[in-house]
Amino acid sequence: MELHLVDATYELFRAHYAPRPSVRGPDGRDVGAVVGLLYTLLMLLRHEGATHVGCATDHVIRSFRNELYPGYKTEVGVPAELLRQFPLAERAMEALGLVVWPMVEFEADDALATAAVRWADLPEVERVWICTPDKDLAQCVRGQRVVLRDRRRERTVDEAGVIEKWGVPPESIPDYLGLVGDAADGFPGLAGWGARSAAAVLARFRHYEAIPTIVSEWHVDVRSPAGLNKMLRAGWDEALLFRLLATLRTDVPLPQRSPDELRWRGAHREPFLKLCEELGTPQLADRPHLWQD
Repeated sequence: MELHLVDATYELFRAHYAPRPSVRGPDGRDVGAVVGLLYTLLMLLRHEGATHVGCATDHVIRSFRNELYPGYKTEVGVPAELLRQFPLAERAMEALGLVVWPMVEFEADDALATAAVRWADLPEVERVWICTPDKDLAQCVRGQRVVLRDRRRERTVDEAGVIEKWGVPPESIPDYLGLVGDAADGFPGLAGWGARSAAAVLARFRHYEAIPTIVSEWHVDVRSPAGLNKMLRAGWDEALLFRLLATLRTDVPLPQRSPDELRWRGAHREPFLKLCEELGTPQLADRPHLWQD
């Protein structure tokens, strides 16, 4: 079997900001993000042939990382009309018959990472597709067995692709983000360190702890290695904190113990049809190609 692990938060944001007319339900609510999410999931099931699917959402935007670093991302700045659609989106995915992981203490990325680690090595699992372009999840990629899938651009990133795109192997992605920062997640990285210098140093040493304190031992082609080393040593505690923020948790208590519990058996007819009425989208009523009740 192949597992498709969907970053539903990403899909909601993508649908909300898509350049198309707004979609409102009969009661006037903005439901465009949910409708867009349903379309892309129906496409995944019908045309891309996904059979075992798990979807993760950020039920609340804040997580345990906000306790570690006050500047970490929050719901501030997220449009209220989008935030209001998260519970509806989770209900929509459940009506479609999909496994949904709504995260509160953890983030959606943590749920996807946990699922990938939990099931990737099972003999019945041929491949794990993590459906997102999010660079954070690049740390989960393993060879061609666990890959990122950017469905919008129809691009697949395996381990060689991670190295080609970011210049470091998957296990170094948290270190890389700790140095260069992640504006989307709200932490800045270390002053003086950019994508090129971080990639060059980590491609050789993998993790901070292996980077020599003596610059003459680096043997890396970067500008101002002495300056970089100085900034790393001065900001060592920050670098460790930022790496921790970027490291995905793989111990999220997902209720499913077997990957077969992700098998899509069809939409729930009555809840799904009622949902279509609520959304004002009768055109979706006959889109599921399989019903389980």
